[in-house]
This record gives sequence, structure tokens and C-alpha cells, in this order.
Amino acid sequence: MRDVQKTIGNLIDRQSTAFIGSVSQDGFPNVKAMLAPRKRIGLKTIYFTSNTSSMRAAQYRENPKACVYFCDRRFFRGVMLTGTMEVLEDSESKEMIWQEGDTMYYPLGVTDPDYCVLRFTAESGRYYSNFKSENFEIEP
Repeated sequence: MRDVQKTIGNLIDRQSTAFIGSVSQDGFPNVKAMLAPRKRIGLKTIYFTSNTSSMRAAQYRENPKACVYFCDRRFFRGVMLTGTMEVLEDSESKEMIWQEGDTMYYPLGVTDPDYCVLRFTAESGRYYSNFKSENFEIEP
């Protein structure tokens, strides 16, 4: 891969769905489809919206180990990022990624107590394309 940031960044930005992984209380992997990230800072930091009361938020609070997978089904390629997920409930984080129409999910608005932000911080990555995989470094 010539330009990791560009290649992987473009793949992420073109997907409408992301798959996030967490670890259950009994140590098993759990995967969930999510809407596309709300904000991305390079490949290092990715922000999602979620419900404070969700099972996933509880799992990340207990064990922050996580992965995020993006799949381009058309060209059969994908990227898995592994790292940690934080559950943020501060008003600055919530306002940063709030979008018009979010009241459909969080009827009380940006201050809805059931609205939180999931901040994923990548530590490593693996890219799959053309029937082969390769690891890549995550730049700060």
C-alpha cells in the first residue's frame, strides 16, 4: 500500500456502516453494526454515537478493548482497526458530533442522558485487498 492514510481513510469515509467489536462479561467477542462514524481524525481516532444505556456502552466501560471493521463489499476489501473504546458523556464531546435529526434517536436533544459518544483510539490496523492481508502502523 503506497499511502496508508489515504487508502484506508477513503475506504472508511465511503462506508455507510461500521462494525464495532467489544468483549462480553464472559470474555467472548461481540460485534455490532453501527452507522458510519461521525468524526474521524486520521486513522487514530474515530467517533460514533450510541445510547448510554446500551449493552455495548456497558461492555466498553468494563473492558475498553475494541475493534472497528469497515468493509467495501463492492471490491471485497476491508480494514480492521484494533484499540480501545471510551464512553464519553461530557457536553463538549456530545455537541461536537451532534447532527440535525439526531432527536429521532435521542428525543431530549444533545443533553439527552441516553446519548453518549464512543471514542475509538486505534493502536494497530490490518488491511485486506486482492486476496491478501497486510498489517500497517497507526500514525499519531
